[in-house]
Amino acid sequence: MSRPTVYLFDVDGTLIVTGGAGRRAMRRAFQEVVGHPDALEGIRLGGMTDRLILRHGLEVAGHDFEETVIEALLERYLDHLDEELPRAEGYRVLDGVTSALDFVEGLDGVAIGLGTGNIERGARAKLRRGSLDHRFAFGGFGSDAEDRVALLRAGAERGAAQLAAGLDEVRIVVVGDTPRDIAAAEGLGAEIVAVATGGFDAAALREAGAPEVYARLDTAEALDALAGR
Repeated sequence: MSRPTVYLFDVDGTLIVTGGAGRRAMRRAFQEVVGHPDALEGIRLGGMTDRLILRHGLEVAGHDFEETVIEALLERYLDHLDEELPRAEGYRVLDGVTSALDFVEGLDGVAIGLGTGNIERGARAKLRRGSLDHRFAFGGFGSDAEDRVALLRAGAERGAAQLAAGLDEVRIVVVGDTPRDIAAAEGLGAEIVAVATGGFDAAALREAGAPEVYARLDTAEALDALAGR
């Protein structure tokens, strides 16, 4: 009998692309809170947690990493994200995502959640426009931890609890599109299903340690990997 499985899906570049809505919302937040709209210029955001993004941005802006400033930035970011998402012309659910989720939901003994650097409210907002948020009952989020391994562990624990199992009793599958997803899966001792649907090509993901890289989530090979076959 196969082990119960916890799936942790990344959001940006794995499930959806927001057409730059997230970066624009962050830029507006930095302008309003610290007066430095260009703090994120040149920073590759893929795979970074929201708090890590803010840490780097504040360093560029020459501002101390203070909790009150972080809270203010996140609040303004979320408000602007709610404005940016509906008008983002480049927003889309990535090809193959819906059918791959249908496939996973049809398997026995699974818990399907998120493993994302987005804080939870931001992740839910991004997915809501694509009518995907209801498909993930739990997750590990950037609001759980700045470190990606730690937030994935939080998500895995929630998924295991949903399956009424211990963390050591479940198979954990991280689904992502960046080298940071791959490194965090390795740090957690989880499997990785890597897709070249975001900002990194297959060669970069293989170099980062992905045993296989898939062009989209609903290929026969990707579905076999998700099912553990």
